[in-house]
Amino acid sequence: MLEGQGRTRTEALPGLEAEAGRDRGVPAPLRGRIGLDVPQGWWPSAPLLKAYEAAGFGWAQVHSPPPAVLVTPRLCTAHAAALAASLGTTGLRTVVHGPSSLQVGSKGADRVFEGLLAWAAEIGADHVVYHARNLPDAASSESALLFETRSLARLAARAERLGIGIAIENLCPVFPGYETLSANPMTLRSLVRRIGSERLGVCLDVGHANVVADLRHTTPDCLIEPVLDVTTVFHLHDNLGGRRRPADSRWAGIDPLRLDLHLPPGRGKLPWRRVAPMLAAHKAPLVLEVRPPYRGRSSELFRAALDRLG
Repeated sequence: MLEGQGRTRTEALPGLEAEAGRDRGVPAPLRGRIGLDVPQGWWPSAPLLKAYEAAGFGWAQVHSPPPAVLVTPRLCTAHAAALAASLGTTGLRTVVHGPSSLQVGSKGADRVFEGLLAWAAEIGADHVVYHARNLPDAASSESALLFETRSLARLAARAERLGIGIAIENLCPVFPGYETLSANPMTLRSLVRRIGSERLGVCLDVGHANVVADLRHTTPDCLIEPVLDVTTVFHLHDNLGGRRRPADSRWAGIDPLRLDLHLPPGRGKLPWRRVAPMLAAHKAPLVLEVRPPYRGRSSELFRAALDRLG
């Protein structure tokens, strides 16, 4: 395996003069913190990543290969080497999003996560995002929750040795329907505190919090503020909240029922003025997750983030 290959990219860092040029007009608390995701199914090519960097982003989020690749060392190594080469042309730091359906707690799933950590280490990633507690609040979930906790504690110890953070993400209903336990960020905070690893934290998805808050007749800052002490990554995107009725003509081109829209900041109803001060005062990376139908140029997305956060 090519352990740590992506961590020796200092020669790719931009010159101080170019870096200062990119930071011009960016408030000091946000400099180097804003990132952009590479949508699932897109290859993070060198030209694409360079465009991110040129637009002002300091981070990129990439999706891991599927489980079948992660558990096959030959394939995992080849994939990581190719991605490390792309990343090596930039100074971007990296967040990895693991397979969305992965649920540790069994021998097979834990093996996939071990491969995920190895793959992330090889490309020099700082964080791996995982969907923990993605189960209904029901008695039938108890065994799976216990097994997940045990496995996550063991995997967090492995992440400590590799120097990688595991960030567990709060979710929301994609369409109107039931919530899983992960919809409550405090559930994830409790899991982090229970395991007690320095490499385990929360990926606080602000867009997901907006949907859940609206469904619960509260505001997203009420869900966000209590978990800031364990937050290591933020996901940023916009939406129309709980959407208790289909969208009208003002929202042409948008799915009339979908809750988890992943719009650019400012295109939805998220109350950025309430949320932005908490995000700016933090130190964790702020990664935009915007779906391809709503994406403009990288520079436009960067400016949209600054307009809402600055």
